[in-house]
Formats: sequence, structure tokens, C-alpha cells
Amino acid sequence: MPFSYESRYRRTDMKEKLITEIIQAMLPHLDNAKLLRLKQTLEQTLSRYDVNEVDGSVEEGNDRDLIEKFISAKRIEGCSEKSLKYYRATIEALVSAVGKNVKSVLTEDLRKYLTEYQNKHQSSRVTIDNIRRILSSFFSWLEDEDYIIKSPVRRIHKVKTTKNVKDTFSDEELEKMRDSSDELRDLAMIDLLSSTGMRVGEMVLLNRVDINFSERECVVLGKGSKERIVYFDAKAKLHLQQYLDSRTDDNPALFVSLRAPYERIKIGGIEHRFREMGKRLNIHKVHPHKFRRTLATLAIDKGMPIEQLQQLLGHQRIDTTLHYAMVKQSNVKAAHRKYIS
Repeated sequence: MPFSYESRYRRTDMKEKLITEIIQAMLPHLDNAKLLRLKQTLEQTLSRYDVNEVDGSVEEGNDRDLIEKFISAKRIEGCSEKSLKYYRATIEALVSAVGKNVKSVLTEDLRKYLTEYQNKHQSSRVTIDNIRRILSSFFSWLEDEDYIIKSPVRRIHKVKTTKNVKDTFSDEELEKMRDSSDELRDLAMIDLLSSTGMRVGEMVLLNRVDINFSERECVVLGKGSKERIVYFDAKAKLHLQQYLDSRTDDNPALFVSLRAPYERIKIGGIEHRFREMGKRLNIHKVHPHKFRRTLATLAIDKGMPIEQLQQLLGHQRIDTTLHYAMVKQSNVKAAHRKYIS
């Protein structure tokens, strides 16, 4: 009988699938040591036999149930509906491509999937690592809930990505934008974003009553429906008051469109407004998120403790805060002379 690498690989894959299914079935009945011994025994025994798949159907219903349970668990943790939608789409895409029950997915399946996905979509390393992180979260949850013994993502390490230095606004650029603003609303938005570091998605949700002018602070609703207090400076207070005093509408929203019926402004509207401003003033990449990055960099530059900046920006992980804050090299040199030289 001629040798067939493909058939041999298929039989090996079926053995691994069979072992995995047996181990999964015995999870409630054996401790880890006995499960390991059972796995070793099965591997030794089945190595002497050929295994062929009779029914290769995937348990789609069971997969859907597990994915739904995982999404519910993430929702309870506070994930936004936008994030949950991305989680679901990413996991379902994997299941569809691999064609296996999620309990039977192997590390090699995931490596092959990520490689083919990157080649097919010409995706960046950042995108591939985002997919890896979501799959890691899903399979780790399956492991924690005792649906599988060990997550197949464990042996797939973080994808190395190039860390690009992100632009921030200079003092001159900020003043240029302020001086060119012929609308009080735009001036108030520039000052609020640059002094609080809030996300543009948080700003569009603000209402007039949310602003505490006496304390120069407001409560924003961040990611995961978590509230936090942010603070604005005297310049933002002045321009906000002037803007609100100039309004003739009764919309409770803090920022509204410039023309009737004066509806709450949307993220896309703000992004378009700033983009056009950047083109007019010849300022590179004027985007709402750039104000947030500028504040983070300035705060670190002036010595704000990273833990306090983390709370101000509403980051769950301090690593995220460090991505926003770029410390100037001149200050690193000065710190070296102060503390080391």
C-alpha cells in the first residue's frame, strides 16, 4: 500500500481528537494526576492502531451554547456591547474555519488559522494579536469552567508588534486651533478634551447637568459602563460657560449640532470637524484621541505618578496607560543625571 502523508496526518489528528474527547468526558470523575495518566495510557495504546473517523460532524449546537455562555460571562464583567460583538464574531469565524468542536481545537489548528487569516486578509501583526488575545480569553474561560483540560492558546505567544511613536499636539498647535475656532462649541470641545483627557465617546454622552463648574469636574461613563471623575481647567470652564450661555435650544446634551434641530453631536461629527480643522490649519492628524494622548504625555512629563494617570484616563491595566504616555528623552537624560550620575 503506497505511503500517504495526508492519510497518516489525518489518522494522527483523529487519535488526538479521540483522546481529547475521552479526557473531556472523564473530567468530572478524575483528578489532574489521574487524567494525565489516562492521557499517557491512551497515547501509548492508540499508537499501535489506525483510527478512522466515522462521523466527523461538528457539535454546532454545543459550540453555540458555549460561545453564548462565554459572552454572558464577559457581559457580567462589564464589557461593552461593541466589544462583545467583536468577541463573538472572532470566535465564530475560528469555529467556522477550523470545522471542529471547540473542545477539540488544538494548538496547531490555531496556528494554522492565524497564519492563513493573516495571509488571506493581509492583516497587521496588531490585528493578529488582537485575535489571539480574544481566543486566549475564550479558551481560558473554557479551561476555568472545566470544559477543557488546558487552553490550546497557552503555547501561542504574544505576537511581537512594532511600537510606533504616536504624535501629540504641541503647545503651538493647540493655541493655533483655539485661535482659529470661530464657534464657541468647537473651542469648548478643544479645551474639554485637552484638559480632561476623556474619550470622545465619553464626551458625546455628557449632559449639561453633568458639569460641576464650581469644582471644575464631571462624571463620565467609560468603557464597561464604569463611571469616573475627570477634571478640567479654568480655560475650559470659561469657554464651556460661554458656549452654554449662547445656546437657545433646550436639548439636555452638553454638545449639540450647530444648526436646528440642535441634536446631540455624534462621534463621527466631531471627528469630521477636527479633520477639516487640521486640513485648514495644516496640522498633522487632528483627531479627538490625539488630545487624550497629548494630556497623558504631558502629565508624565510633569511628573504625575502613573497610577494616578491610569485612574484619570480610566484604564483597567497600567500597561495601557504606558502606551499613551511618551516620556521625552531630554527628561530621561535629566533624571539619569539626578538619580544615577
